[in-house]
Amino acid sequence: MEYTTLGSTGMEVSRICLGGMSFGSNGHHEWALDEENSREIIERAIDLGINFFDTANAYSNGRSEEIIGDVLSEYDRDEQVVATKGFFPTNLMSDKDEPHPNASGLSRKAIEQELQNSLDRLGMDTIDLYQIHRWDYDTPIEQTLRALDDAVRRNQIRYTGASSMWAHQFQDALHTSDCLGLERFATMQNHYNLFYREEEREMLPLCRKEGIGCMPWSPLARGYGARPHEEYESTERGSDDADSWSDRLAIYRAGGGVEINNRIEELAEEKGVTMAQISLAWLLHQDAVDAPIVGTTSVDHLEDAVEAIDIGLSDSDIEYLEEPYEPVPIEGHE
Repeated sequence: MEYTTLGSTGMEVSRICLGGMSFGSNGHHEWALDEENSREIIERAIDLGINFFDTANAYSNGRSEEIIGDVLSEYDRDEQVVATKGFFPTNLMSDKDEPHPNASGLSRKAIEQELQNSLDRLGMDTIDLYQIHRWDYDTPIEQTLRALDDAVRRNQIRYTGASSMWAHQFQDALHTSDCLGLERFATMQNHYNLFYREEEREMLPLCRKEGIGCMPWSPLARGYGARPHEEYESTERGSDDADSWSDRLAIYRAGGGVEINNRIEELAEEKGVTMAQISLAWLLHQDAVDAPIVGTTSVDHLEDAVEAIDIGLSDSDIEYLEEPYEPVPIEGHE
């Protein structure tokens, strides 16, 4: 495993961050894992040197946090970097109950209660990185930043981070923190992969300028960068996503995506590796990227992801993969 400093935090994290969206079967996603299978992946990740884990209150109605917390409690907490998120209601992925009015958003009330709930589920006194899952248009950013700053001062969280939003919103948040002397967002978890590169226009340059750590989500484009175009819907997750995420998949295919997929397959065959490894290797070669968030339902796929760290891509390889890309609509800020 290789490690890197996460932005300007000083924390050393593995170049692969293990995402927790697949942990905690709840009937919403057919591909979600039960506790036993989730534990197997988390424990193998630790064996492989991964020390960076990302989850959210909304993943499997909180079960993801519980499972990650239970497994990590059996290891040295000082060696782990744990990130979670708040904004969406805990039962976002449930078809049963409507969330209560203050179950979501970034008001002081929502942040304080959801942060405490996350701490309880994780079984931790302090979360290393607490991120806002999206921008809250109904709450002034000053209120959100003050609530997060207070949580840092109470030692409930060590660093704060943000996720997909417009670059002007992120700049506004950073500027507000600076003006008010509040804890600054240290990381950006944004939508970025070979099939969706709109973040290169403004967000990634902003992050480089401000010393922000970048940890992209969906590095394999919901699996589209992991298998040939014509085989995508052959897997359980691919079939499920074809219905649930049809708009996003259409965007992946629109901006030269089919040709990019073909080139990934070609380069993978040439180098004797998997398509997923080429897709990840490309991200790991991007200067702005610290640690892609890899979600997996398979130990084999996890091991492949770690091996991608050692795959070298030449400048011509990178240019070949990037060349077909065309601009696509912004996706992922909702």
